[in-house]
Amino acid sequence: MVVEGLNAGSTSGSSESRKVRRAELGAFLRSRRARITPEEMGLPTGSRRRTPGLRREEVAQLAGVGVTWYTWLEQGRDINASMQVLDAIARTLALDPVEKAHLYRLADVPTIGTGWGEEESIPGELQGILDHLHPLPAVLMSARYDVLAHNLAYEVLFPTMSGPDSNVLRSVFLTPDCCNPYPNCAERLARMVGYLRAAYVKHLEDPSWNEFIADLQQRSPLFAEMWSRNDVGAPPGRFRTIRNLAVGDFEVVMTSMTVPSIAGAWFQVLTPAGETAQAQLTQLLAMSEEQRQAPAREHRDRHHRRTA
Repeated sequence: MVVEGLNAGSTSGSSESRKVRRAELGAFLRSRRARITPEEMGLPTGSRRRTPGLRREEVAQLAGVGVTWYTWLEQGRDINASMQVLDAIARTLALDPVEKAHLYRLADVPTIGTGWGEEESIPGELQGILDHLHPLPAVLMSARYDVLAHNLAYEVLFPTMSGPDSNVLRSVFLTPDCCNPYPNCAERLARMVGYLRAAYVKHLEDPSWNEFIADLQQRSPLFAEMWSRNDVGAPPGRFRTIRNLAVGDFEVVMTSMTVPSIAGAWFQVLTPAGETAQAQLTQLLAMSEEQRQAPAREHRDRHHRRTA
């Protein structure tokens, strides 16, 4: 059974705005339980049921929380709700990722997750946008720099950052500068860490975020040093040097756009900065896969071959 908290609420925001959020929370919960039928949950309907959807006590029972406490939550009372309780309620009410993120915000809980589960596929229209941006490299990333989707040009330009479970921060902080896709750019890396720090405040109690940051701190002294600064910032944009061993270094302009349909996600589109950069990207896209991979393979064999 999930144990709920009954403490006084946090002091985040003004008391008036908190009242508004609590009222919105109650209305949101009522609307969500009204759309679920008892039959869907394996409950008897009965002949005297007047409540559309589930009753409060049924939601409480299914979520493993107290009826009184859940009633107070719907009434907008100033009580604390833990992540564990909200997760149980979200599961009971079959909330999708965006609805779950909305629930967390209304309940004044800072951790709202990425808003997108690993088991879920990216909506086709978002992949379509990425594909239509070709030949400009474009990627959809989470607030933690997980690569959620990308187009062919991005895969060609960043072969080490476009595979399954790819993460941009892991790639740039754990790759030697000689073959790093973002070479000699400590200032820009610091801005990336600043954006991660700003996003982290919404995920303070998320084990996956904490494990991710701890792992990078342990494996990268540079990341650990930058993280210790406690700097915050917006997603880095504008000019950046990109390294691809098949065509060399060239300048691009990075444009970032948020994606409201997936909480915390954003598009990043790379535009060549000038004719030389455009020619290099065009050359890279025209190569065969063997031609693109050969320089990186030769570099690894020459400089990073493991000795017995």
